[in-house]
Amino acid sequence: MVVSPVAEFDINEHEVLSTSQAFDGRVVKVFVDEVRLPDGRVATWERVAHPGAVGMVPLTEDGEIVMVRQYRHAVRGVLLEIPAGKLDPDEAPEHTAMRELGEEIGMKAAELIPLAEFYNSPGYSDEKFYLYLARGLSPGSGEPEPDEFLQVVKVPLIGATELISDGRIRDAKSIIGITLARSFLAGDSGPFTGGATP
Repeated sequence: MVVSPVAEFDINEHEVLSTSQAFDGRVVKVFVDEVRLPDGRVATWERVAHPGAVGMVPLTEDGEIVMVRQYRHAVRGVLLEIPAGKLDPDEAPEHTAMRELGEEIGMKAAELIPLAEFYNSPGYSDEKFYLYLARGLSPGSGEPEPDEFLQVVKVPLIGATELISDGRIRDAKSIIGITLARSFLAGDSGPFTGGATP
């Protein structure tokens, strides 16, 4: 990796001068921060605090991904997505993944393989997302949240990228998950190990 030097400034030097909470919601909290920049100027940045979330690519023995169709109010429409959900306080991502598999598709997994950890929208939110390939599926217990109305759909993994290309899958976590699952199963990439510094 080639890095262009910024001679005058250290990009790590950002000092938070003040923080005020503007909104306290059920899922997110919104803050307004005053931040001193590396060149000494002060900027006002809005920040969304989120507990984090998980997504799973549940793969059947027949090579199908178990997905869900659900209404997403922010985009005023129904999206085709991999099962996912937010972390409860102090909940390990693996536990969230198993819980959400039961709640959203009525299954449990014998194996969870980590595919990636990433920030969904780091320009304004600290939401960290944990992505897994779920294998060894069997019937599990759980019910969707009271305000969730889900339709379970099975999609062949081998044809899933076509659904991305033609716009039937528009959800970012699903696009990333399907792409990484195919790469992992083809032997082009290993499981996520983390720890590297950009």
